[in-house]
Amino acid sequence: QVQLAESGGGLVQAGGSLKLSCAASGIIFSIKTMGWYRQAPGKQRELVASITTWGSTNYADSVKGRFTISRDNAKNTVYLQMNSLIPEDTAVYYCNWRTASLTDYWGQGTQVTVSS
Repeated sequence: QVQLAESGGGLVQAGGSLKLSCAASGIIFSIKTMGWYRQAPGKQRELVASITTWGSTNYADSVKGRFTISRDNAKNTVYLQMNSLIPEDTAVYYCNWRTASLTDYWGQGTQVTVSS
């Protein structure tokens, strides 16, 4: 059984930084994309950043230049470095593994709260 374990969320002041981690406990075959989504109160879940197993990345316009996604394929781990945080970044963040056949695996979510 595959499980994704998230860590690194918390409460920070605007301008601060956090680093989120998401590690798979088992082997997931045919992974194409790893990513981070977030959902703020009253809003739909949105893609924040994604990275393919071969290293190409995409970011939401709202986080470009502030967030960096990275991965360690050997460790089955994906990271999200978040810098220059603003209150609008406050949300529950979910990691996601997507296979080539479009099967999704989700983490449990971790709360990120940014105070002004």
